[in-house]
Amino acid sequence: MKTEGVVSADSLLKLMGYSPADNLEGYDTSVPWKSRLVGGQMRNALLLKTSLKTISDKPEIYGCMSYLANMQRMALETFFTDHLRRHAKIATRNGLSPDVFAEQNLEIEDLYADMISELTGYFIKDGRFDRVLASHVSSTSEGEIFLKKYVHEFASLEGRYNSLGLTRLKALKELMITLLIAITGQPLSDFEMPFLKRNKDGSSVAFPDYLESCRVRLEKLIEHDAFNIKKFSERATGGKIGFCQYEIVPGSQLHTVSLRHYRLPKGIKANGKVLYLGSPLINLPDIYDLAEGKSVIEGLLKEGYEVFLVDNGNPGAEEADLGLDFYGKTVHDNNIKLIKQMFRGHEIDVMGYCMGGTLALAYLARRAEELHAQGKKMDIKKIALMATPVKFDDEGSGHKQMRDLIRNDYNPLLMKDMYGDVNIPPQIIEVGMHEIQPGVQYSVAKGFFERANFPGAIEDAAPFLYWLHHGTRFPFQAHYEWISYLFMDDQLFKGTYCMPSYIPELDGKPVNMHILEASGVRIFDYRGDRDAIAPKGSCIASELWGQKIDKEIAETKGGLNRTIEKNIGHIFVVSKTLLSEYLQSVTRFLRGEI
Repeated sequence: MKTEGVVSADSLLKLMGYSPADNLEGYDTSVPWKSRLVGGQMRNALLLKTSLKTISDKPEIYGCMSYLANMQRMALETFFTDHLRRHAKIATRNGLSPDVFAEQNLEIEDLYADMISELTGYFIKDGRFDRVLASHVSSTSEGEIFLKKYVHEFASLEGRYNSLGLTRLKALKELMITLLIAITGQPLSDFEMPFLKRNKDGSSVAFPDYLESCRVRLEKLIEHDAFNIKKFSERATGGKIGFCQYEIVPGSQLHTVSLRHYRLPKGIKANGKVLYLGSPLINLPDIYDLAEGKSVIEGLLKEGYEVFLVDNGNPGAEEADLGLDFYGKTVHDNNIKLIKQMFRGHEIDVMGYCMGGTLALAYLARRAEELHAQGKKMDIKKIALMATPVKFDDEGSGHKQMRDLIRNDYNPLLMKDMYGDVNIPPQIIEVGMHEIQPGVQYSVAKGFFERANFPGAIEDAAPFLYWLHHGTRFPFQAHYEWISYLFMDDQLFKGTYCMPSYIPELDGKPVNMHILEASGVRIFDYRGDRDAIAPKGSCIASELWGQKIDKEIAETKGGLNRTIEKNIGHIFVVSKTLLSEYLQSVTRFLRGEI
């Protein structure tokens, strides 16, 4: 029996009640409260276990208390060994999150996305949203029962979620709400309408236009099967990102590390120079080469450079004991030697992104020291840095929030206990990244859904989304040293960071970063004032070392450092416009024009 106006989006949403996906608390980020609670309990348990061991090891002092302490310690040890530690290692080896609550959240998000896709698909006919069917469903009692079944299932999933605040689930719920609006054809009166655009005068766009954008968005998402962002990125890319062709340089394989050589495309004339690109240890190196038009490497090849890129691979158990000496010295020594053999007499310049730039900068200083000790001139004279931090303190660097997080939550003994032989999984690294980028999980998912109705937006996002969702393990020892030596002790800035050397008097001694200026090395800093990962106050290598700019000179030509600050975030290369601006600036620097 047909009854006009049986169901509305408002009434359906009211049936769902409150859930963690609504963020009524008004948090500005994701709050994984269950994970934090258990993490705190684990740290306390480790502290208790250590204290009990102190007592149990001294029966001559504590008497029978030592026996009781040893029994309690053994019980805690069994808990860690048989459950938490085993789970963490198995999860890490299988690429899963060692946090059971985070893994449950992912399962809930997957089911939620699949349900949105299923319900949307019911109303898509020949690629278009069927308005007649939607009108029929929303205006009949049978249709009401059909829709209520779905919203009850959505509500059930939301109620099982383990985090509050701005989460991926909240973004998915907002997409689901637009689906309810598209089905009922009615605006919301009691709830905020997601993805609602505003006119230049601040007024909301007309509801018919908003409604049409909702339909188009759903049509595009169903066409690309893109409701589950991670799985979509895997299908769309085939598990492989990158645009430019490369070969692995023979002899460059050290553990999981290799050196890629990107050959010049046909028709491009070589300029006689080589660019050596250093990569961070926590991401796929393909951030340099996401896709056509979104590739630093593509832009450099067009300029005639022979391009080499460090690929750190995905370290396993055999790499757990490798520290920064290996990744910051041994690897670079081997690679530069191979490049020099391949391109004798060519000028070699260096480029580094984030952590990859930090380690490359320290390497160049040690290289300059080694050559100077042998009476030779420095052979690499330019380094271009992209969002590269070198100063870590609680004041001007902008790193206080992360340093506080490390002080409060990072326990090296616990980390070694859990990940010492399997390395730090990317999901653990992401926890810290999310803490200093409030709501990033939500904003990425929301942004993708919000732009899905724009032509080509879904396809264009796939390479970056794949890169974002597929991190690499961080070798345990290198991670410990990065956190301890550079992030917390600020050794590079203080001049106390030590590196190995084949010159005995330099081996294991602090690196003299100021030798970069004496050796004529130019530093190019490209930093963003919206970068939370590498804040602009930390990206100051060009102000500290290398060929300084004379403050009295308004216009200068080549031979000096350059600092360029933009209104950008950390991963600006995903924007064709911002990448183009960077390439214009960096190639002028490398040519000596600025």
